[in-house]
Amino acid sequence: MASKIWSYIEVLKPRETSLLVFISLCAAIVAAGDTLAPGRLVFTLVTVALGCGGVNGLTNYLDREIDARMQRTKHRSLPSKRIDPPEKALLLTVVITAVSLGLAWFLHPVCFAAGFIGTLAAATRRKTVVCPFFGAVASCSPVAIAWFSFKPEFSLPLLFLCLLICIWVPIHVWSVMIAHREDYIAGGVRYFPLSRENRQAVKVLFLLSLPLFAVSIAMYFSSDLGWLYLTVAAFLGILMFYANYRLIITRVSYDAWRVYKLSAFPYLGVIFLAMGVDSWLI
Repeated sequence: MASKIWSYIEVLKPRETSLLVFISLCAAIVAAGDTLAPGRLVFTLVTVALGCGGVNGLTNYLDREIDARMQRTKHRSLPSKRIDPPEKALLLTVVITAVSLGLAWFLHPVCFAAGFIGTLAAATRRKTVVCPFFGAVASCSPVAIAWFSFKPEFSLPLLFLCLLICIWVPIHVWSVMIAHREDYIAGGVRYFPLSRENRQAVKVLFLLSLPLFAVSIAMYFSSDLGWLYLTVAAFLGILMFYANYRLIITRVSYDAWRVYKLSAFPYLGVIFLAMGVDSWLI
């Protein structure tokens, strides 16, 4: 029974979901400033957690056939048929996503709009060349919900937050594809970066690390964040720059995997943590 329950939890990608909830928490702290209401914050994080889990589960359902052909993903709940038929998981994800959108509406109609757009983006054109860009929109959604929950208006800091995520997502996704190049090709995925030789593809990752650094610094100048955030953002930006430069030199899957792992919590998680802590201290 416990293993069956865990199979359903696994569909919701708890690790990826927890990262998105964490950065949303930090975004909410930055947006709220001195007006952070604990009750509203909890309500917002529940909304984001349900939405991220539901949408992640939906993408797992949509990708199940490709996942079954890949060594890295064939042991997941759906391709391994630990949940069979897969429509059982689909029902769960649809219900969770619908509940999240309902809660988002109670937070603010613009929160609902952000959640709805993110859901559509995540479910559209899976495993195609535009998937990372739609995924970037989907990844901005929980941060936007958290921000709009406390400050329901567009602003320059929010724009830079979304730009940061939109540049980060292709680096994160393409680096793991380069690291597992043959596995993805065997699964039938052949779009960029797999449509190019590694020596060409890794140059794109390196070039993306430059605007990633620039946007993270622009966030400092567009907001009330202080020296703590600026120091952390500069250090992490240099670290990402070096990791991608090293990948240009070696072009080996191990270094691509290091970029992938670095880009997750060590980069995105820590830079949002610095935002939250700096905003809280100020």
